[in-house]
Amino acid sequence: MAQTKSKFELLRDKHILTILDGDMDFGSLEIDGIDTGITISMPYLSGPMLCNISNKFGLSVTYSRSGGAQSRWVYLDDLLVHCIKNNNESNLISFLFSKAQFVDKLRGQSPKIIEFAYSHIVSKVITEINSILYFGGNELAKVGTAFVVRKIGTTVTVIAPSVKIIDRSYITSLSERAMKDISEGNYDSAVTKSRTLLEEVFCYVLERKGELPSESGDIRKLYNQVKLLSNMHQNKDMDKRINGLLSGLEKILSAIIEMRNKASDSHGVGVRRINILDHHARLFVNAAMTMADFILAVCEKQTKNNFL
Repeated sequence: MAQTKSKFELLRDKHILTILDGDMDFGSLEIDGIDTGITISMPYLSGPMLCNISNKFGLSVTYSRSGGAQSRWVYLDDLLVHCIKNNNESNLISFLFSKAQFVDKLRGQSPKIIEFAYSHIVSKVITEINSILYFGGNELAKVGTAFVVRKIGTTVTVIAPSVKIIDRSYITSLSERAMKDISEGNYDSAVTKSRTLLEEVFCYVLERKGELPSESGDIRKLYNQVKLLSNMHQNKDMDKRINGLLSGLEKILSAIIEMRNKASDSHGVGVRRINILDHHARLFVNAAMTMADFILAVCEKQTKNNFL
């Protein structure tokens, strides 16, 4: 029996994709007749950002800064196709519309304006998308925390997807994929996965504590937020060996960030680019795995005992 075609395929319309990647705006937001200077549009997703999101959803993508990069809407289309194949399309749309994605766009505004602007922009964007879907008798709708594409006027019951769990099995799995990259000579990809592993663990820990990750894509700030929230600051009364361990982990983090910024597959070739060797890549993967496991262990201990 042929597999039922996902209605999310309808979102692959180029005009809809350019709305979702922030390439199309619908004027400036006004409040009480005053122009706020906030553009009514989705957050602008650059090529590197789209590649980063793709990697988060399991689609390995490299952004070339030396020519040959795809159009931004094509990156998003490829990601949507990947998510449809893996029954993860609703999670992708939810991610794109999540409030955390609007941090940079609404930074500096008051909480009241942020809430109003976010709600208004999401509503307007969905309306514009539905003006395109209307001619086929369909609409994009939010049902609970999930998104669906349905026939206009119908009701769709959505089973809430299970929250992505970051555990030791996941850490091991991603690390094994990174090691596979190394065995195939894809050292840059392995370093990128190391960085992705740490970012995902940091975000997971923050979300479990009910906190919104502070800066999308800024792994150092994410770590500082985890450190503060988990009371991992160095304490003079704590054994100096433990303080030394924490200091060492922070140096590992800084090294991974620097290596990723200057040498990973997220950036093109430049004068400061570093040639990664097999043993370097293995060191970074194993170091990232060790740190991720430690942070996860701290989170689990606090969850059970409410103290370090």
